[in-house]
Amino acid sequence: MPAARHVTIAGAGIGGLTLALCLARAGFTSTVLERSPALEEVGAGIQLSPNASRILIALGLAEALAPAVVAPAGMDVRSASSGALLAAATLGETAAQRWGSPWWVIHRADLLAALAAAAAREPAITIETGSAVATVMAVADGFDLTLEGGERRHIAVLVGADGIRSAVRRGLGDPAAPIFRHRSAFRATLPMAAVPAVLRGDRLGLWLGPDAHLVHYPLRGGSLFNVVAIIGDPAPVAGWRAPGEASVLAQRLSGWDAAPRQLIAAVDEWQRWSLADRPVWFGPGQGAATLIGDAAHAMLPFVAQGGAMAVEDAAVLAACCAAGPHDLAGAFRAYEGARRGRVARIQSLAGRNGAIYHLRGPAAFARDTAIRLLGGRGLLAQQDWIYAHRA
Repeated sequence: MPAARHVTIAGAGIGGLTLALCLARAGFTSTVLERSPALEEVGAGIQLSPNASRILIALGLAEALAPAVVAPAGMDVRSASSGALLAAATLGETAAQRWGSPWWVIHRADLLAALAAAAAREPAITIETGSAVATVMAVADGFDLTLEGGERRHIAVLVGADGIRSAVRRGLGDPAAPIFRHRSAFRATLPMAAVPAVLRGDRLGLWLGPDAHLVHYPLRGGSLFNVVAIIGDPAPVAGWRAPGEASVLAQRLSGWDAAPRQLIAAVDEWQRWSLADRPVWFGPGQGAATLIGDAAHAMLPFVAQGGAMAVEDAAVLAACCAAGPHDLAGAFRAYEGARRGRVARIQSLAGRNGAIYHLRGPAAFARDTAIRLLGGRGLLAQQDWIYAHRA
């Protein structure tokens, strides 16, 4: 296949592998360069709302994902201090009918494994582990890459799917660092049997407290329970797997209702990471190079759309390439134009939600009252534009 129909993708995460599969369906070959010596995903649970699940189903992954996903029956929003139910929304089959595709939650490792297995079966995809892009330089007929370790490559087409600290983004002209948003997330998984009885089940939970909130939901057919607590934090920690001190979290949530405090106490080991984002930027707008996922628009997790946006990016970019296979630079510009407004709107919503979730005092009372008035149906209706979207 001519070089113009071959795409080099930096990063074999959710976005990079989804893109490789979408491109293969569109008649392109790809090489995926992955920094890690083996394909593995950090983190724990991820929400795949209908706008993302429909793409994975269209790629033929429904059967492979079925044993790993959970379709929560509903979502409960509660006051962290009193435990009072502010709103309850129905998901499950109702969500699938409303938005045309299921709302899933899944362990990131399970999703990555399904994507990697599908990519391994696809002859149009080559994955090279232990291959981290260090530098990128645009030249007249493409791009010169230097990998960590010194290997050099000349390529015609480049997509950066290498995360919030993207080397491709830096090489294309944006050396700015991610922006730390003075919050840290503590994440953990534990066996469902270890979860306080009042919280067990197949519902997604959201607890709102002063300068903190908590999200939990089942994983792996209900055998695991995913917990993420986000608190205000003045200083960042390094890496994605820094140990989280249970005593810090327990102290910060000491005024909360008994149920979430019991859940926090049941966790044996926490991982902690600092929350950051970056302005939406796809590159300089020249040549056959662009960015997807966190490399282009890292966002805070307050809409649970970071992974979903990477999946959407992959589908739209591949569709643009299929529509203009003889002008991939033009196809990349079309992709950027199609995505810029949507991801910027969701990134902005994530920032606003982060402020709303962590209100205190009279402002928190006003928030809780507004949620009660909206109810679960109203809360979901506010985000129909996200979930009903067909990339």
